[in-house]
Amino acid sequence: MAAVQAAQIYKQDARARQNLLTREEREDLFKPYLPPAPKSNARKRPSKRQPLRDFVRTQVYVFIYNLMHAVFSLYIRLRQTYHVVLDRSFAILYYHHRAPELIRQDVRGLNRLPEHLSVILDLKSEERGTAAIEKLMDDVAEISTWCTCVGIPMLSVYEKTGNLMMPMSWRFTDLQQGALKAYIPTTHRVVSRKMHSYFGQRVPSFQIRAPHVPSFLNGEGSDEADSLTSSSEHLSILLISAEDGRSTLVDLTKTLTEMSQRGKLSSHDISLDLIDTEITESIMGEPDLLVLFGSHIALQGYPPWQVRLTEIFHVPDNAGVGYQTFLRALHSYAKASMKFGR
Repeated sequence: MAAVQAAQIYKQDARARQNLLTREEREDLFKPYLPPAPKSNARKRPSKRQPLRDFVRTQVYVFIYNLMHAVFSLYIRLRQTYHVVLDRSFAILYYHHRAPELIRQDVRGLNRLPEHLSVILDLKSEERGTAAIEKLMDDVAEISTWCTCVGIPMLSVYEKTGNLMMPMSWRFTDLQQGALKAYIPTTHRVVSRKMHSYFGQRVPSFQIRAPHVPSFLNGEGSDEADSLTSSSEHLSILLISAEDGRSTLVDLTKTLTEMSQRGKLSSHDISLDLIDTEITESIMGEPDLLVLFGSHIALQGYPPWQVRLTEIFHVPDNAGVGYQTFLRALHSYAKASMKFGR
């Protein structure tokens, strides 16, 4: 009965918007139905501080951290020493002495060579003035001469900023930003001088070009980019940069979309073969071998469509462009097994 009466009183107070009972009366109404209050005399004893144990634990953590760093640093040093010794050994055993006959002899036992070799070079921004771009051109000239000696007809050089395609009158800060593709004549002269130092007066023909830019062949501009690629002693050098990579795919996608919307091209006609043909004609085809001359693996925005089936070669802790790295890449390519998804 008491519970029913209390419920009725509570409902009446609720209908009156809690104006019938005071706060104390409502508390007295609910007090018999509330659980007993916990005992307040049972106090928890404060935890004792253990400074010695905390200090020992911290020191153990610091020791493990330093030990991991020491082991990893030792591994890095040993790896770098191993690669330096191996690199020097190859440099002594397989030095070319700027003799094409010795370079051909180094690759004579290989069962195959790449028809299209591609390399990724870095611009040394820490060098002042035009020293960095001159070093870059000299690296291109060395690799071009090696390719000519072994009989590789196609060489593509990727440099992210595209500085090889800019005029010498540009300041170094402008070179880093990128501008005009007009550095081809200067690069052609540097490559020509390098080939003269290897071949003497009988320098093989070669051309230097860039996407959407006329080629530079034997000291003169030429609109026929591939007119002499069938010659066994002819080398075609292609200079590409980051703007020839993902942005090309984006522009091609926009073009195909607009043609499809205007009814000039059916959506069923857009296929992988069409995209591959357009990119091959506008930029280049897929290289057989891609050599990274940097100290670590980094494609740096290299055209992604062209590396689907490309063999990539890299030497850890590599210091720069070297003949021994070039030769090891050719040997690695000759031994590689091409499955092509099978």
